[in-house]
Amino acid sequence: MQNLQGIIRRSTNNVTNQWERLGYIANDLANCNTIGYKGIRFEQMLQADGYLTGAVRTNYEQGSIRVTSNPFDVAIDGAGFIPVFSKNGEVAYTRDGSFKQGKDGYLMTNDDWIVGNGIKIPSNCYKFQIKPNGDVVAYDAKDAPPKKIGNIPLVRFDCPEGLEQTDMNKLIPTDESGEAMLVKNHTCFKQNNLENSNVDMYAAVGDMLRINASMLASTRMMKVVDDMYNKGINIRE
Repeated sequence: MQNLQGIIRRSTNNVTNQWERLGYIANDLANCNTIGYKGIRFEQMLQADGYLTGAVRTNYEQGSIRVTSNPFDVAIDGAGFIPVFSKNGEVAYTRDGSFKQGKDGYLMTNDDWIVGNGIKIPSNCYKFQIKPNGDVVAYDAKDAPPKKIGNIPLVRFDCPEGLEQTDMNKLIPTDESGEAMLVKNHTCFKQNNLENSNVDMYAAVGDMLRINASMLASTRMMKVVDDMYNKGINIRE
């Protein structure tokens, strides 16, 4: 049998959990156009004592891939991440392949992190290609043979959901994610392509509406209980 205090506690618990979930969904919607962004999924359950609990997981399903006209763009078709390095030696991982050529000729992210171990593209080359296995080759002239100038590595983690999100669409490993493992003999890279966010905007909006209804129901229940308290106090007086 529920008492009034128990109803208030459970209603407060529901509002708190749904408010936190609403924040994650709002963040997903804000990043629906972010290259390579992975949305959040929720695993919620109702415990035997009536309290709502659950866990927040990252949805690492493949996002759709779109063609671009930029040869510096590269999409990952499959699982994995590209390691990038800051000028201070920090290492992070990303699926955002919207790269550029830095002032020194190196392949870099848009915020000037070096891709892989440093791939310098000759400024006077006729063209360059990023092969599906990550090899980067340059051509000195139209009919010249290709010259390998580097390789974009692909790494995977035992538990990618354990990666910690940082600024500028990057992730860093944790004890839960494990260490990065280099993938060999793959064909996951697609030049002149980018991976879209995997956020389902329509599903996210539907979730927001359901969460809003749940929060309203809980707050109304608390209002009803508050009115009952007030009436009980007036009766005793």
